[in-house]
Amino acid sequence: METSEQDSVSFPQLNKPAPAFTARTTHGEKSLSDYQGRWLILFSHPADFTPVCTTEFMAFAKHHEEFLAEGADLLGLSIDSYFSHVAWVRNIKEKFGVEINFPIIEDLSMSVAKSYGMIHPGAADTSAVRATFIIDPNGILRAMVYYPMSNGRSIPEFLRVLKALKASDEHNIATPEGWQPGDQVIVPPPQDTEAADARMNEGYECTDWYFCKKSL
Repeated sequence: METSEQDSVSFPQLNKPAPAFTARTTHGEKSLSDYQGRWLILFSHPADFTPVCTTEFMAFAKHHEEFLAEGADLLGLSIDSYFSHVAWVRNIKEKFGVEINFPIIEDLSMSVAKSYGMIHPGAADTSAVRATFIIDPNGILRAMVYYPMSNGRSIPEFLRVLKALKASDEHNIATPEGWQPGDQVIVPPPQDTEAADARMNEGYECTDWYFCKKSL
C-alpha cells in the first residue's frame, strides 16, 4: 500500500538536536536557543478551551515550581492563535483559580508542530496530538511521549523522567521501572567477559553479572 504525503509524518529523533524554532508566544517571541543551558519540557495540546487540555494545563501549573527547581522550563503549544491562548489562560484563572505562568506557542502555520511530529493525520489534520518532549540543556532531544486526544497525560511522570535523566547524566547509571529519587539505580552491565567475571565482587547488590544495583 502506498503512503500518501498527507499520511507521512516526520518525527524528531532521540539523542539528536531538537528541531530549532522561533515562534510567537503568550510571553513574547521564544526560540529554542533561549533555553540553552536549561532543560525544556515542550508539550502540545489539541485545542484551547477543551476540557482535557484544561486539566493538563492546570496540572502543569501545579507542578511548575517543581520543574523550575530541577532547572527545567515549560513551554506549551497548539495550533490556536495568540489571542485564543490569552483568552483561555484568563478563563482558567477566572473559572478555576489557577494561574498559567508559562508561555504557550501560537502555531497557526503548524511549522513547529510539523517539525516535532505533532500532527498525526490519523487523529486530526489541523490539531496537534498530546505530545511531550524533554530537551536537555545542550538542545538534545532526550525523551518524547505521545498520547491520544481522548486521554490526558500524567504530569508527575514527566517530572519523574526529568529527574531520572539528570541522575543518569550525573552518575552514568540507568534507572529501573518506576524509579524515584532515593531508590537504587542500575549499574551499566560489563562489556566483556573479564569485566563480567569481576562484577560480582565489585561491591554492588547483584542478582547476576548483568543485573546489579547500587544506591547513589
